[in-house]
Amino acid sequence: MANLLFICSKNQWRSPTAELLFKNHPEHIARSAGTSIKARIKVNQKLVDWADVIFVMERKHKTLLKERFEISIKQINVMDIPDEYLFGDERLIMILKDHLIDYL
Repeated sequence: MANLLFICSKNQWRSPTAELLFKNHPEHIARSAGTSIKARIKVNQKLVDWADVIFVMERKHKTLLKERFEISIKQINVMDIPDEYLFGDERLIMILKDHLIDYL
């Protein structure tokens, strides 16, 4: 079982949508957070430590994580998903499923 952490900016649309894909998943536990001070749930060292794999929506999120937290041994995957989708958007779900096929 892997702990998956999804990161976007405000933890409002993209990362919560990704987290929702893993609700009641038999093999993985997912959480989401944001890098902005306005994030619904702000990423912190405890969440980073909890995660086995971290998925970020944009390269800037990876950069921010590296600047703010100890993540040297963490696997961080950049999905390159722009901030142009609403929560639960069908197109976003399709893109996420493509990126996460090995985990779903």
